[in-house]
Amino acid sequence: MNTLKLLLFVSCTAVLLLGGCAQEQEFKAVEQICVPNMSKAEAMQTAEDVLGKMHFPIDKSDAELGVIRSRPLQGAQFFEFWRRDNVGAFNSAEASLHSVRRIVELGVSQQGGQMCIDCDVKTQRLNLPERYVGSSAQAYEMFSKSRASIQRLKLHYEQRQGMAWIDLGQDAKLATEILNRIERQMARLQKEKGQ
Repeated sequence: MNTLKLLLFVSCTAVLLLGGCAQEQEFKAVEQICVPNMSKAEAMQTAEDVLGKMHFPIDKSDAELGVIRSRPLQGAQFFEFWRRDNVGAFNSAEASLHSVRRIVELGVSQQGGQMCIDCDVKTQRLNLPERYVGSSAQAYEMFSKSRASIQRLKLHYEQRQGMAWIDLGQDAKLATEILNRIERQMARLQKEKGQ
């Protein structure tokens, strides 16, 4: 009987894993979007609105240079279902297991008769050095000043000195999602204007 239950469990697990792989869609990165009949100010405002709805705080917005840069945004945890800064299962898992942050930079420029926007998303992960543990009683202080009953991220001086954000490269999936949202919002604006 136990063998039958084990076989059933393994079969169900295999079906679920294969079903998840079968639903994985091929990713096609979008590097730039271009929209005709839109001013630079409208494009900048639309891009800022989209970043705001995705909870990215704006650090710099320069209409003359056509640059919008966000401040670093800590990656959403698995229970923060209202946030949309993790695109894909891998990014969601990584943000839930590590301290990950992302910085978005948008470039808005006139190209011919169109307003074009490109997006660059930089991903970083926190590197927190371990602390020497001399006995099992000090194990709770390996990463921070903590006790068995209360865990807090309160760093020791030498850890603060060695703490750094490590660059993980570009997040093309999130950049594509941001550009797609901007494009949809621009299309709605143009429809409302009757263009």
